Amino acid sequence: MAIDLLLKGGEVVTEGGLVRADVAVSGEIIVGLTSPGESPQAKRVVDVSGLTVLPGVIDTHSHHREPGFTHKEDIITGTSASAAGGVTISVAMPNVYPSPTTPENLRDMFALYEKKALIDYNVNAAGTNLETIPALAEMGILSFKVFMVVDTGRDYPHMPGIGVHDHGKMLAIFQKVQKTGLPIMVHPHDQELMDEIEKGYWNEGKHDFRAYAQAYSAFDGVIWDTAVGVLLRLQQATDVRLHVLHLQTIQCTEMIRAAKAAGRPVTSEVNPWCLWLGNDWANIERLGSYALSYYVPPQHSAAAWRALLEGVGDVIATDHAPHLKEEKEPGWQDGWKAHTGTPSAQDYLSMLLTDVNDGKIGLKKAVELVSENPAKIFRLYPKKGAIRIGADADFAIVDMNHEFTISNENVISKCGWTPYAGKKCKGKPVHTVVRGKFVYENGKVIGQPGHGKKASPLSRGVARAIAAAHPSA
Repeated sequence: MAIDLLLKGGEVVTEGGLVRADVAVSGEIIVGLTSPGESPQAKRVVDVSGLTVLPGVIDTHSHHREPGFTHKEDIITGTSASAAGGVTISVAMPNVYPSPTTPENLRDMFALYEKKALIDYNVNAAGTNLETIPALAEMGILSFKVFMVVDTGRDYPHMPGIGVHDHGKMLAIFQKVQKTGLPIMVHPHDQELMDEIEKGYWNEGKHDFRAYAQAYSAFDGVIWDTAVGVLLRLQQATDVRLHVLHLQTIQCTEMIRAAKAAGRPVTSEVNPWCLWLGNDWANIERLGSYALSYYVPPQHSAAAWRALLEGVGDVIATDHAPHLKEEKEPGWQDGWKAHTGTPSAQDYLSMLLTDVNDGKIGLKKAVELVSENPAKIFRLYPKKGAIRIGADADFAIVDMNHEFTISNENVISKCGWTPYAGKKCKGKPVHTVVRGKFVYENGKVIGQPGHGKKASPLSRGVARAIAAAHPSA
């Protein structure tokens, strides 16, 4: 019997390494990896000669802005931009309105995604309401999310209700989440130290984008280091599965390295702005608040790179955070009045592949960071995150030799701009396939809203059974 789809003639990144193989798909599932010329008949054959077939990218940290802030981005535009970037699963963050702090709010968000998402999805529910944590955990989420920051000078994007910087409440949250077996993602931040640091700049009349960038990196990153120190100690006390976001200092990498060496369930994430944007002061001067997210001094960015290469950093996720230009413009005079965050979903895989081409990181390692590791940390593996028989047919099919320059004109995100405009890249997605269906083909988004499905975590037993039935090819 003919299979549904055959990807023919490409190089395929499997768990065992790079191989030349044809990939056979029946329905939504990978059913064969065969040597060229030995493949079964297929209803559709797509020649991917000269291209590299990667497992679909899993972005576990993205701000789609819906509901509540759809003037910046919405589920359709956000998942379209993701599809163009090779992303097959995009996981939304809870700083929307109303926030998913209750089962009712989360159910409403899932209904929006079911109707609108082009690619697979999930939502990281806010873990700030102790009473609703058990019920939220039963709704198929991958993780809880807590911000340790409450914005000063503005009430967005870290609005009241989703921020916790009281250590006692954080301990209670960790205890509650630990009982669910799910991980908890935390945006580290020492609010009391930041209040004092900001006051110092403001008392000197310094409010512009430079002051904002310097404040967040002040005292060699002290607000990050002290926060991560607290989080790791609370993790040790509760044995919760902790996923540290925004890894960006030398000391944080060393603390996480020690926790991992002790066998504790701690993982961490690095973001594009740490690697390719905010690590160069020239970008801050040129772009002002358009480059912020955060300023990461070069020695700290280098430490984050080492952490990724050495397994201390586990994931590169976008922290895709679109805002309109008029929401960034006030930052030239007052950085605290500009909405913080930068869009990146469409181009982060290309920037990573550029580093692969430059020899900075191996292709297999890059795939681990954006596909395999996220799937394993959030219990999507072995259905997701790897090209293996029995897994979902999720692929990012890339041309490793395609050279291009990122531009604002090609931005799919509703915000209409990218801080990476002008950056030269080598390596670009050509096709993106989600469960056997092309959502991005020959450089065009063709997916339809509603194709995406919720990517829920597998139980340990189910994951083991699938892995045993379909060992790695």
